[in-house]
Amino acid sequence: MGIASDIVIIVVAALVGGILAHGLRQPLILGYILAGVVVGPYTGGVTVSKVHDIELLAEIGVALLLFALGLEFSLKKLKPVRTIALAGAPIQMLLTIIYGYAIGRWLGWEWLPSVWLGALVSLSSTMVILKTLMNQGLLGTLSSRVMIGMLIVQDLAVVPLIIILPQLSNPKIGFPLLGLAALKAALFLALMILLGTRLLPRVMTTIAKWNSRELFLLAITAIGLGIGYATYLSGLSFALGAFVTGMVLSESDYSHQALSDIIPLRDLFGLLFFTSVGMLLDPWFLLAHWRTILLLVILVGLGKGLTFAAVTRLFRYGNVVPLAVGLGLFQVGEFSFVLARTGLSTGSISSEMYALVLSTAIISMALTPFVSGLTGPLYSLRKHWFRHEPLQTINIPTSGLNEHVVIAGAGRIGRHVAQVLIPLEIPFVLIELDYYRFDEGKLAGFPIIYGDASQKIVLEAAQIEKACLLLVTIPAIVVSQEVVLQSQQLNRTLSTLARAEGVEQMRALYEKGVDNVIQPELEAGLEITRQVLLHLHLPATEILQYSDAVRHDLCAPLPGNHDQYKKLALLLSAGSSLELNWLSLGPANPLNGRTIGELALRTHTGASVVGVTRDGILHPNPGPEFRFVEGDQVAVIGKNEQFHAFQELARPQ
Repeated sequence: MGIASDIVIIVVAALVGGILAHGLRQPLILGYILAGVVVGPYTGGVTVSKVHDIELLAEIGVALLLFALGLEFSLKKLKPVRTIALAGAPIQMLLTIIYGYAIGRWLGWEWLPSVWLGALVSLSSTMVILKTLMNQGLLGTLSSRVMIGMLIVQDLAVVPLIIILPQLSNPKIGFPLLGLAALKAALFLALMILLGTRLLPRVMTTIAKWNSRELFLLAITAIGLGIGYATYLSGLSFALGAFVTGMVLSESDYSHQALSDIIPLRDLFGLLFFTSVGMLLDPWFLLAHWRTILLLVILVGLGKGLTFAAVTRLFRYGNVVPLAVGLGLFQVGEFSFVLARTGLSTGSISSEMYALVLSTAIISMALTPFVSGLTGPLYSLRKHWFRHEPLQTINIPTSGLNEHVVIAGAGRIGRHVAQVLIPLEIPFVLIELDYYRFDEGKLAGFPIIYGDASQKIVLEAAQIEKACLLLVTIPAIVVSQEVVLQSQQLNRTLSTLARAEGVEQMRALYEKGVDNVIQPELEAGLEITRQVLLHLHLPATEILQYSDAVRHDLCAPLPGNHDQYKKLALLLSAGSSLELNWLSLGPANPLNGRTIGELALRTHTGASVVGVTRDGILHPNPGPEFRFVEGDQVAVIGKNEQFHAFQELARPQ
């Protein structure tokens, strides 16, 4: 079967590795890399026969990932980080190249391999950090935007590095080639901006009108990979072309549909990439040179991490951003493999150095999810040590806060609540750790604090000890529990409301002493069900009784919820026995010309008139002197049998 059998082996092995990683609560990336090691050419057993062909297919995975990144990319989102991306990334690369050169000379290498080492380790992994950020749910934060901006510039720098490094022995030849590559890149970008922004949206509009999902997916894939391949033929990066194409399409009306369609294809080819990375790792070489490789991993990781953090701080990014960038971009990237192959083929580096850099890159990639995951704990520890560090607060009243609502989380739910509280003139303050949402709250004029709501110093800045209510809208149960715990220590009389994603989370939050837990999915499901049953003309009493029964089954058994639920059930049962109905008074209606007092409606029927609409004007709660006229729309509330009695009284003779 040739390459088909190799793909089958890889997919099955990746499935096993992914299941193993998921069972151990580790990122799927590690399972894919481990699967690549197992089916690689160095371990025996079931082995992929055509590793090079798989590597070529894996390049499609890189292109599709960057194409999807381009679809999600927005110049508006990159605008806040354009300075550090365009200036900070080159500074970081230059400093890292110098640092790598010093490591190479310290290891006893010649100057040329040392320069190559610095260039190879200066690049970070776009694919690994994107996948890590996706898994951690951190795409969209300011830290992620800084990282992506710097990674884009790094990926663009691969082209001149491939041209310059092999020509170090003869710079006079290298610089003209670099100028040619820069000219090609400028022409490509100009062509995509001028033609792509006009032509591609029209093509997608025409294809979308045909209402063919398969053709739409094919068109998206063909455009992304086709233009990427065209840029490759012109001497530029395949992945660069795919990214720019996605970026152009992101401004069209079909970017969201294109992204949702391309994600499964991206993930499948991404699997091939990570598996191919694992297949390049020789376990026996790793065992034989583990001391040198370990030393390189530590030196490169520490040096790059500190360099990224320092550059980020140099460009005046504070709080968690320098730490997140340093811990996220410390690894050696996938484009280093391409650059290393160039050095090996030109004789600039030896095969042993190639294997060392390869092993260092793979190990650093595998460590990325773990190291990046330390951002939160280390930042919390830093906050604990440096309590004097001022927090970023916006729109907090100069007179302070008192009897206010503290909203932990400025997502959609938190912002909706804030928008309701503003016209009611109820004081509140939002707390948000995602800098993108923090910016949105700041632009909306909300009182907002940038920080982690699970930290005492942040809650103290929100003056939690003076608050009357805490609303936790954060979906992560661990964070929600910590927020509740810390707030209770600062204000034991504080009432708390929290959001939960399921019954187990509701149970855990009630055990922590939360007064009331809301499950948005449950409430949305009940409301949708109510609307469906109303359209099916079921009586309102039966619909309310059904909703009551569902809430009782799900909520009544929860600890700490019995008293609250009894109150809720009592109100619902009282309301479920009443219906609000409307009755139109025609020309022969016996109510016309008579007052509510004359008719003694409540005495004869038991129902109450709660409103009358006349000439487009609502008259709420009309008194006994109110006189009905033809054309009135009468709102009547009461039990079902009481409304039927009212209908009989108002029936024309």
